Amino acid sequence: MIYEIRHVTAYAYASPVPYARHLIRLRPVARRHQRIDWATIDVEPVPTERGEGFDFFGNGLTRVLIDSPHEGLVVSLEARLEIAPPPLPDATATPAFEAVRGAAFAAATLDPSSPTHFLFPSRLVGVPEAIRVYAGKSFPPGRPVLAGAIELMERIHADFVYEQGVTDATTLPLMAFEMRRGVCQDFAHVMIAGLRALGLPAAYVGGYLRTVPPPGEKRLEGADAMHAWVSVWCGATTGWVDLDPTNAILATTDHIVLSVGRDYADVAPVAGVIVGAGDQRLDVAVDVVPVDAVDEGSMPDADVHR
Repeated sequence: MIYEIRHVTAYAYASPVPYARHLIRLRPVARRHQRIDWATIDVEPVPTERGEGFDFFGNGLTRVLIDSPHEGLVVSLEARLEIAPPPLPDATATPAFEAVRGAAFAAATLDPSSPTHFLFPSRLVGVPEAIRVYAGKSFPPGRPVLAGAIELMERIHADFVYEQGVTDATTLPLMAFEMRRGVCQDFAHVMIAGLRALGLPAAYVGGYLRTVPPPGEKRLEGADAMHAWVSVWCGATTGWVDLDPTNAILATTDHIVLSVGRDYADVAPVAGVIVGAGDQRLDVAVDVVPVDAVDEGSMPDADVHR
């Protein structure tokens, strides 16, 4: 599937800001089953300094410095990319979750894709006991790890209400869990907390959903905005599998990966420091348009990030 993406993030400041530094994680990169045809990021006002690179987890990173007074910031992404359907493993054939847990804690590498980085509490995701008990109901002894993760995903979808405005980017998983409501970030954080509490590696994935669903299919929650889901490590053979608890589906060609991290703090699209006073207003507009289908065999295997 070929997509064209336009994403505009606009900040309006209450008073002029004389100095700002920002980290922008909006440049998609090549990954398994994802090829980038082109991607451009425009920043207004024009930065005094700008640099492009990657963070530890291989996400595209744009660093900007603005040292002249400005009353707003506009960051625009335009991109065209191709997604091929990933293979969907047989959930019942994946290893028992106890074996995956043991393998994760025994991992001998600290490269960016190592499960070790996704086992422990992170800045926004702890391992509350209440969430551990909730998640544990999906993992009786000997349960295949992906079967248990899918059941946990489906339970979260059934038990939680998708509702905007009741949480924000700083809401911790336990608060969303107790309210049983929130948005995609909260659904993902709760699921990650539950999996990690059981000793299973789980990563936070930020990206997009297609705006226009296929004919006859229901529009997914989180379209027309940035979306979040979970990647769970299912052992060395199966690897990482992406699950969307907001919609109770496995991520396939409807999901476009922008960034991967331990939680939202690792993948925030715009972060940084400004020198100024007063409030600021944020407006975000996202448009993801499917263009055409693409044959999976055309996708490259080299030079990709997880």
